[in-house]
Amino acid sequence: MDVDQRALWSGWLTRTVLPAWSGVGFDRGRRLYHERLTFSGEPLVLPASRLMVQARQISTFCRAALDGLHDASAQALACLEEVERLYRHRDGQAGWIFSVAPDGSPVGTQRDLYAHAFILFAYGWAYRVSGNPDFLAVARQTVVELHQIFAAEHGGFLDEVSLTAPGVTGAVRHQNPHMHLLEAFLVLFEVSGDSFYLDEATALVRLALERLIQPGAGVLPEEFGADWRPVAASGENRVEPGHLFEWSWLLGDYLRLNSGAQDSGAIRQAADGLFAFGMRHGVRSDVQGAAVRDVIADDGRSLENATRIWPQTELCRLLICRNESPEILRGLTEHFFATFIPDSTRAVWIDRFDASGRASVADVPASSLYHIYGAAREFC
Repeated sequence: MDVDQRALWSGWLTRTVLPAWSGVGFDRGRRLYHERLTFSGEPLVLPASRLMVQARQISTFCRAALDGLHDASAQALACLEEVERLYRHRDGQAGWIFSVAPDGSPVGTQRDLYAHAFILFAYGWAYRVSGNPDFLAVARQTVVELHQIFAAEHGGFLDEVSLTAPGVTGAVRHQNPHMHLLEAFLVLFEVSGDSFYLDEATALVRLALERLIQPGAGVLPEEFGADWRPVAASGENRVEPGHLFEWSWLLGDYLRLNSGAQDSGAIRQAADGLFAFGMRHGVRSDVQGAAVRDVIADDGRSLENATRIWPQTELCRLLICRNESPEILRGLTEHFFATFIPDSTRAVWIDRFDASGRASVADVPASSLYHIYGAAREFC
């Protein structure tokens, strides 16, 4: 990549973003991260703090310390201690609750698969940065409970479960929490060497190959029925190109960690196919550079011309890891900083634009930092 691209991304990340979000972005009184900042960089007090956001911030700052880019790991580990106290088994039942109020009392007590994936991800990185075996013990028990809570027919897991209304689950199943669960299992396997996590990851890779990725087109829809059939007829299913790029990267990472995988050829072919479909149908170019579309159909048609920040970062990471298309990477960088970053001297971003190109958010979500860091670290 170009030297100026590297300098732009790494300078913004290390001198601006990480110091700000571990500074004003952290509530020292509550020992929790703020969910959102205003565009002037002030914390917003929200009625609920979600487990997913806390876990994403914890993992990001653990990774930044390990990468030698910014060490706020002590803060992240203190936050994890508080998160475990506030969210784990809070109502006396297995698993982690969804959100808590500013005073720490439970708000959402449903069990959410997406949130469980990210708390596992956080525990993996916390163990890596600290070496504390208690973190692995909690992660292992969480996986055991995850199987108890979210067990589903036809493989995979339920998206959400209410323990106060047993049997009430959504009719639609989503690929996205399974993707992030794969990500968590890969990290836990890499940091622990425990084949327990590799076996869990292998089961999800097999689910992707056999049920999620559609034969022929090689595309992966967002929504499925209980039996993992796409919810709509062929050509009418929603596909998010950003998730195609995430899955492609994760399948490659699985092969990095398990080079002797029995289905390595099929896995590599699937990763290449998702990348190719996303590049062919999910990326557009304009005068400001290249941008990843928000949503397309499974036949490649554009469904929404809105754009969000996170898909841009996922393609940046994937292009660097694949060492491909430097001209598109440069276009993505140009568009990213011209559009989503109103001022590269400040740690704020515009998360979403509507189809007409107008900003469609009123504040800055902390949850985007997980995606931003995943791409920006590749430029450092």
